[in-house]
Amino acid sequence: MHIPFKPPMIDGVSPSCVFLPSLKNLHNTNGGQNYTTIVEFLIQQFPQISKQIWLDRIEAQKIYQESGNLVQLDSPYVPNSKIYYYRELPYEEPIPFEEQILFQNDHLLVVDKPHFLPVTPTGRFVKQSLLVRLKQRLNCEDITPIHRLDRETAGVMLFSLQPQTRHLYQTLFQDRKVSKQYQAIAPYREDLLFPLDYQSHMVKGQPFFTMQEIEGPANSFTRIELLETRQVLSQHLARYQLYPLSGKQHQLRVHMAALGIPILNDPFYPAVQLKADNDYSAPLQLLAQRIAFVDPLTRQAVDYSSLQTLIL
Repeated sequence: MHIPFKPPMIDGVSPSCVFLPSLKNLHNTNGGQNYTTIVEFLIQQFPQISKQIWLDRIEAQKIYQESGNLVQLDSPYVPNSKIYYYRELPYEEPIPFEEQILFQNDHLLVVDKPHFLPVTPTGRFVKQSLLVRLKQRLNCEDITPIHRLDRETAGVMLFSLQPQTRHLYQTLFQDRKVSKQYQAIAPYREDLLFPLDYQSHMVKGQPFFTMQEIEGPANSFTRIELLETRQVLSQHLARYQLYPLSGKQHQLRVHMAALGIPILNDPFYPAVQLKADNDYSAPLQLLAQRIAFVDPLTRQAVDYSSLQTLIL
């Protein structure tokens, strides 16, 4: 059995992949220009990257053909093939919080994610993402998140370790066969009666990284329970148990803000308050506390809980 070549990870970061299209497709998309070498193709197809950067990558042996051979200055263009290259990553200030592994077998990885750590590489965060940290820590390139958590949210996060069984766990979320329980600290309102079921129609908002509620049939559902209340200085705060019955982005944060009890230290809701990436002074008081389901491989009921707590 032939195993396709792919260069290894470096510090948990996988190489980028580029497909070299057929000459016919090239003729249709670039005004008839053909390429004789891979370098010519890269320089023309990625004008935002300087020619010198590609030349430096070749000299540093950072570009591979799918045959496993290094790309040289005169390596011929091979239609319908792939090349792999390593990007230069800028320095990232370490995020000073560590994840904890709660469970691991051959197929599933359960992690307790800290506040402020993004799950996947995004924007300024590549090495300082939970996924890259785990790939480096476990030396496993097949790690893939099965669901999502916001960068601001802490708690239980599931990852697949095997491409062959990943869909079994993803289907659990798609079919809503996963029980998720969150805790939050937020203001207390005496006029709200708990437990409370809230629903709304959520869509992408402005700015683009937020969500908003509009008129329409409900597509997001949350059950909210009151656990305790406490007077903290001038604030009357409460600890809530939240059960998202659907999985919209920022759902819990939007629903709590809509009820007039926005989650403490939320930088997006009810209004966006941009903070520096390295401002760790006020973590969002939202914790993915527990996740439970029937494991599709073992057929056993499993229940994973965060080791973190929110202090009221």
